[in-house]
Amino acid sequence: MTDARKDVRDFMFRGLMFEAEASQFIAAGIQVGADLAQAEERLLSEALAPFSVARRNEALEMARLYSVLHCFENEVRNLIRERLEEKLGAGWQEKLPLKVKSFAESRQKSALDDSWLEGEKSDILGFVDFGQLSTIIIENWSHFEDIMPSQHWLRQRMDELEKARHFIAHNRVLLPSEFQRIYMYIRDWNRVIGL
Repeated sequence: MTDARKDVRDFMFRGLMFEAEASQFIAAGIQVGADLAQAEERLLSEALAPFSVARRNEALEMARLYSVLHCFENEVRNLIRERLEEKLGAGWQEKLPLKVKSFAESRQKSALDDSWLEGEKSDILGFVDFGQLSTIIIENWSHFEDIMPSQHWLRQRMDELEKARHFIAHNRVLLPSEFQRIYMYIRDWNRVIGL
């Protein structure tokens, strides 16, 4: 047997032995391997270390709020996509409001031209501004009216959330009372839409 094959066999054997022993440790409640949550927390802590405690706390609060808005915005996009595909079929993108569609296509083209920037580029709704999402729903109201109380209800929440989103996206800090308003609107949306 060649040295390389022997090394591979020995490595595999040690791996199997470790796996067998590790399962006993895990069964006993002992952590085996790296705790990814602790590693992420340590990396974040190191990255934020040069800044003041107050600045770090603001950043963490705003990051939590950004995460909620990120999830909300993408759930709205998903709702639009699913509803329009269900009601209008595979060519639903062609039925987007012309102004919104042109805007999104222009942004999509720019993203494709910036080939060095990696990320999702095929979904037209990913290039629609947050504020335009309510326009799409209102322009296709007959496909959404069964799940939303009114266009006024939709517009009010989306307008308020858009203002907060812009504030956060430009790294400005909101007051805690504004956090509560955002959480309230999103909870209300989730309850009504059925998330």
